[in-house]
Amino acid sequence: MNKVNIIMAAYNGEKYIKDQIESILHNSFKNWVLWIFDDGSKDQTELIIEKYIQQYPQKIRYYRNNTNKGVTRNFLEGVKFVTLQNRQDEDAKNHSQYYMFCDQDDVWMGEKIHKTLKQMKKAEKKYGSEKPVAVFTDAIVVDEKLNIQQSSFYKTSNLNTGQRDLAHMLMENKLIGCTVMFNEALTEKLDVIPKNARYHDWWIALIASAFGHITYLKEGTLLYRQHGNNVVGNQSFLSYVKNRFINLHKQKEILDITIRQAREFYNIFEKELTGNKKELVYGFAYIKKNSWFMRRKLILEKGYLKTGIIRNIGLLLII
Repeated sequence: MNKVNIIMAAYNGEKYIKDQIESILHNSFKNWVLWIFDDGSKDQTELIIEKYIQQYPQKIRYYRNNTNKGVTRNFLEGVKFVTLQNRQDEDAKNHSQYYMFCDQDDVWMGEKIHKTLKQMKKAEKKYGSEKPVAVFTDAIVVDEKLNIQQSSFYKTSNLNTGQRDLAHMLMENKLIGCTVMFNEALTEKLDVIPKNARYHDWWIALIASAFGHITYLKEGTLLYRQHGNNVVGNQSFLSYVKNRFINLHKQKEILDITIRQAREFYNIFEKELTGNKKELVYGFAYIKKNSWFMRRKLILEKGYLKTGIIRNIGLLLII
């Protein structure tokens, strides 16, 4: 039997969290547990959640962090906590466990869990459930009142969802965390929580591309709400390009952070990475040790590329 563990990172979410919880409750797939990790909310978030726990004590779990961890660490440590709970639970061993990330301010479509799980099962059948598998989907971009702004996140952002190999993933994340599902095999690679992961979904993508597979469902499975307090939000491709070229110095800093992420990934998984995958991660993690010419040569030869000519021209300027 399949069971889905929904990991929600919450922080001062009183304005929207009720909508999100209601949308999960109304999903067609019912064998799920919502695990909410509150990163120190100072508003009414906890009170709202407590009312839902009273109504659905078997479906919703709530934990309040002692210190503010930040969104990336809150999500990843949340997954690790849940996997440890499931390993100690005898009943959990009778289920195939799957995990989904959940933002506090979105609204899930009624078939989101079912359709994503169906895609996951298809991928596991093809590649094997013993390998880490991640599934991600498209999202419908809406404003704070849920009015549709763009029907497809990926069409608007001009990101190539087909470039899911390790080389591309080292340079550019394609996964929107709030659409992601991953299997139990992937959670076994989360025993060590990274300090330099840029985003939780990117770290999951790196694990899946290095040790297993990533698959994409070309369908919007949630309303991806955009408002003034988004940690990571949607922006048009033209806005992306404009911001990058205006702030080249900042882009160099971001690239350095991306390289640090790869270096930590290599340090954690050095003994598990093999062959070409090990070479790819090492090459990117230490690319700055090479000369001006060799850095650019490696980018092109190894495929450490972003989506599209314009993004890659910018990359070759700053690397």
